[in-house]
Amino acid sequence: MTTPRLSPSAGMLLVTLFWGGNFTATKLAFAQIEPLAFTALRFLLATAVLWAILRVVEPAPAPLPRGAATKLIWLGVVGNTLYQLCFIEGLARTSATKSSLILAGMPAIVILATWLLGIERTTVRQRLAVLLATIGVVIVVTARGGTLGEGFTAGDAMLLGAIVTWAVYTLLLRHWQIPISSLRLTAWTMYTGTPGLVLLGIPQLLRTDWARVSWAGWGGILYAALLSLVAAYILWNRGVAKLGAARTVVFNCLVPLVATAIAIVGLGERPGLIHLVGGVLIVSGVLMTRQGGVPAEG
Repeated sequence: MTTPRLSPSAGMLLVTLFWGGNFTATKLAFAQIEPLAFTALRFLLATAVLWAILRVVEPAPAPLPRGAATKLIWLGVVGNTLYQLCFIEGLARTSATKSSLILAGMPAIVILATWLLGIERTTVRQRLAVLLATIGVVIVVTARGGTLGEGFTAGDAMLLGAIVTWAVYTLLLRHWQIPISSLRLTAWTMYTGTPGLVLLGIPQLLRTDWARVSWAGWGGILYAALLSLVAAYILWNRGVAKLGAARTVVFNCLVPLVATAIAIVGLGERPGLIHLVGGVLIVSGVLMTRQGGVPAEG
């Protein structure tokens, strides 16, 4: 009897569920655990699990290429320490719905950065798509309506900072092109990014009354570490390998829709119509940037 295997498309749907649900799971955990303490524990757990998986998949890896260690430190600090600091503090200060919609514009902003810096050529279609997504982000962060009617907040600014740090991380990753497996790269960047998150979280870790943390708090940490980070990473890379980047971006664009639906049920959030309009512009722009592919670098 053959063991049924999860299809790549089903795996990608699970990724959208894990990532979409992470906003609500994290917000619920914040009621008992402060943001930086939550993030420190999340990354300690996820890093340990990912390194254990790496030891099984690559039991005898080749030594790191010359100069790779320094680059991996920078990638970890930018892509994990700084990005997660902006993300988690931003999420703590604004709604789950707005957070997911703002971050949905990240691929378009990365393409804009590569174009402005002359790293990649872009088509007129892609430039229009970036403009569309940017307008959508502006609408989402400035709009008032529903239960998200506070307009632009400090949390929104932190999330925009998260987009910038992720764009820098992506540019460094493309520029350096370290010749190691994606699993090893992720494990190393989490390993080098986690110490900074732990140091930042120590004050909150020490003042937390862990005896009073309920299943919602511990469940949020387990969800965010094991499902949103480890499982989603493995399924995402499997999906990209099997389906290709152009097809997997469609699943990525489902994340803010899933996140909004879960936040409505789990947190009672009610986005206004204008927020939904901004979300449609963001998702449409991201889809347009990926269709037709990105021209070769030069």
